[in-house]
Amino acid sequence: MNTMMKFASFETIVELLYKYAIPTPKEQCSKPFQLGVSFAGGYVAGVFCAIVSHPADNLVSFLNNAKGATVGDAVKKMGLWELCTRGLPLRIVMIGTLTGAQWGIYDAFKVFVGLPTTGGVAPAPAPAAVSAKM
Repeated sequence: MNTMMKFASFETIVELLYKYAIPTPKEQCSKPFQLGVSFAGGYVAGVFCAIVSHPADNLVSFLNNAKGATVGDAVKKMGLWELCTRGLPLRIVMIGTLTGAQWGIYDAFKVFVGLPTTGGVAPAPAPAAVSAKM
């Protein structure tokens, strides 16, 4: 679940950052700045990962510590709110930072081998250009 959220959200987040939060087109941004955007996009993706996977991780921890307990026992003892929020702020910091670093390293490697960093919104082709190709 955690990894699916990383991959499902990272590129979209980076594209949204370039489209709405950064006033300069990606091509005009320096490589270090682009790597910073990759880290920020990875951090936000990590926050999503933490939020999505946290209840299940709390549940697994409860079940491992209370031998013979069931999911129902966990919900009764902890309550749904605590199951979803207990320890979440620390998890957000940890997973956000780790995921940001992972995507930052990924894009740094891409730059190292001569590839572009992730993101940037490609301009849509003009309608005349599309119909001319048909």
